[in-house]
Order: sequence, then C-alpha cells, then structure tokens
Amino acid sequence: MILIAYDGSDDSKAAIEQASKMFPGETATILTVWQRFIDTMARVGAGVGVVIDYDEIDKESEAASAEKANEGAAFANESGLQATGKTVVVDTTIADAILTQAAESGASLIVCGSRGYTGLKSLMLGSVSHSILQHADLPVVVVPSPAVAKARSDHRKDLK
Repeated sequence: MILIAYDGSDDSKAAIEQASKMFPGETATILTVWQRFIDTMARVGAGVGVVIDYDEIDKESEAASAEKANEGAAFANESGLQATGKTVVVDTTIADAILTQAAESGASLIVCGSRGYTGLKSLMLGSVSHSILQHADLPVVVVPSPAVAKARSDHRKDLK
C-alpha cells in the first residue's frame, strides 16, 4: 500500500498521476491532513478579541479535509489506483502527521508533491516534502507539478 499526501494542489495531483504511472493498480491511501483552529492561531501568533466557537470551526475543517481526501481518492481511482481517502489531524507538523500515518497504516512508500519553494520562501514556509525525506524510514517519491518541473528545467537551461 502506498500513501499519497494530497491537499488539492497541482503538485499533489501530479503526485497521484505519477504514482498511478509507476504503480498501476496499487492500493493507495490518499491522505489529507488538517489542523485545529487553536493550533493554527497559536502558530501564527494571532490574538482575537471575540468569542470563537473552536469546535464548530474544527468540525468544518475536518469535513472539508474529508471532502478533499475523497476528491483525491476519486482522482486516484480514475488514474488507475485502488484508492481510499483518509484524514488526520496535525498534532505537531504536517510532515510528522504524514509519517505517523504511513507507519500506522503499514505503507511501503510515501508519494508527495513538491511546491518548488526555494530561498527565503522555503525558509519561511518550510518544506513538507523536504521534512518527509529527512525523517522517513521508508522510500519517498517527491513529484513536482508540471509548472514546477518546467521552471526547474528552464532554470537549468539558463545556467548554460
């Protein structure tokens, strides 16, 4: 079973497409992670002076995450995988949530997209794919979207 990280981005769609080409007919879990609102607020350091129903926001976030995972599973099934969608909540980092779920589900491989962040953007926003690569204890395939792949190819041509 392969685990494919999916957030609806072109990068994660490219990951599904590539996985279906490399591993046609394979069983796959399409994983979407979500974060509790209070954790998001703490991470960004925002303070709010109004009463907020955190539980309701979290229910909506979890439901949206499930919808996204099911969307990814449908796309994966159309692409030739035998996929189901799954969601998990982030307790520490997105990469940790993906790695933990891969271990708990007995995945033999993780597939994820790459946003193509470099320099300051990578430093400020972090890189989930880089963190997964650095901490994984199983094989990882990182797939750039077509736009990211083209930009990287163009960059190499410019260096000549």
